[in-house]
Amino acid sequence: MKSNPFRVVSLGALSAVALLSGGAQRAPTPSATYEVVINHVNVVDVVSGRVLPDQVVALAGGRIARVGPAAGARLVARQTVDGRGRYLLPGLWDMHVHFRGGDSLAAANQKLLPLFLAHGITTVRDAGGDLTPSIRQWQAQLEAGRLAGPRIFTSGPKIDGPEAYWPGSLEVETPAQISRALDSLQRLKVDYVKIYDSKISGAAFLGTIAEAERRGLKTTGHMPYSVTLGEAVRQGLDATEHLYYVFKACSGQEDSLTALVQASLKTPKPLGLFAMLPAVYDTYRPAAAARIFRLMAARGTAVVPTLFIGQTLARLPDNDHARDTLRAYIDPRIQATYARRLASARQQSAAARAFTRKLETKFLSLVPQMQAAGVTVLAGSDSGAFNSYVYPGASLQEELVLLVQAGLTPVQALRAATINGARFMGVDARSGTIAAGKDADLLLLTANPLQDIANIRKISAVVSRGKVYSAPQLAAMLRAVKN
Repeated sequence: MKSNPFRVVSLGALSAVALLSGGAQRAPTPSATYEVVINHVNVVDVVSGRVLPDQVVALAGGRIARVGPAAGARLVARQTVDGRGRYLLPGLWDMHVHFRGGDSLAAANQKLLPLFLAHGITTVRDAGGDLTPSIRQWQAQLEAGRLAGPRIFTSGPKIDGPEAYWPGSLEVETPAQISRALDSLQRLKVDYVKIYDSKISGAAFLGTIAEAERRGLKTTGHMPYSVTLGEAVRQGLDATEHLYYVFKACSGQEDSLTALVQASLKTPKPLGLFAMLPAVYDTYRPAAAARIFRLMAARGTAVVPTLFIGQTLARLPDNDHARDTLRAYIDPRIQATYARRLASARQQSAAARAFTRKLETKFLSLVPQMQAAGVTVLAGSDSGAFNSYVYPGASLQEELVLLVQAGLTPVQALRAATINGARFMGVDARSGTIAAGKDADLLLLTANPLQDIANIRKISAVVSRGKVYSAPQLAAMLRAVKN
């Protein structure tokens, strides 16, 4: 019979043992009693890339209270976790998810929260939607312990142009409209500003960045092809989502292609991103790529590659997702939102499908180049309603695997999903690494992720806000939302 690594210790029993041993150990005072002690564990330092063997990590009040060598440490706790043969790292961050679909999908979106936690994701960044009031309710319930799930940073509604594609977007065109939209977001106390490119003009896009920068707000998002990424970076853009916009800046003819898009806006058939991608691909130049990467690194503009959703959508016409095991945990109302993308993918010509796959391969090659140039890489899955078969939690694990396949080392991929996210959101003083005083959001694995990033899937336990969820408890959490 295997021993239980998750042991709840009776304080009365500990006191009795101390008395029977001749009083060599005094009964612990409340200040010396930790809520959780993880003993004899290998701590993964994501900053140095080293494993610190045989450590003890004590938790109290939802924070890490102590980290140090286990040898000689005799700590008293209400719950003790045996960390022998296990690896402890900071809880993962998914830096691009979506909670959306309107009030009718609010409950279905809430059911996604356990999926993140069950896969080791303890923090997510909501990248724009129409459920901000619901998210605020979840945040309060999560902090109060009435709901299990990740910490949530949110942009609130997206900023876009007139007749925006996504419901709930704040539509801007003039400086006055930009000012009012940012006023609204500040009243909502959002964590950053997300800009979308379905209808926004180049002038409004750059104007939004400039005004947000003046107010001290972070900006990130998509970018209309009528402007260059260099312009946005110089204006103060903090991050670019996906790789379509970085890729355009890697063209040796970026200025000419941008001028072509601008001229087309005055015609009945304006040129959009997808119409321009073949020309961008054909004019890719390593020197242009190196220039934009240097600029991004110098100005601190991060990138969220979202490789996994790109590959998933590229293979959508050919893959049968009917037997996906995680599909059972997605509310049928969210599954119904997949139909639009699926139908669109199946209408693509064979040539279009081949180009999409070729493009995704090219995107993979950009990631290690950006990493080498000093660009901050953030791991994001783009999971959420309307994004077909990109399952919350598991998709972030797959993103890390793809980052390594692209050319990052395992520790670089882990940084993209831990300390880099915390730094980007300005909370690295309390999150992103394992150190005393930091949030007790942790991931306990049965194998070393620095040796094989796929070991990120081998979860023994997840700690969220100081509470330990063992693998059986996580499985029960998933069963509760299974359809």
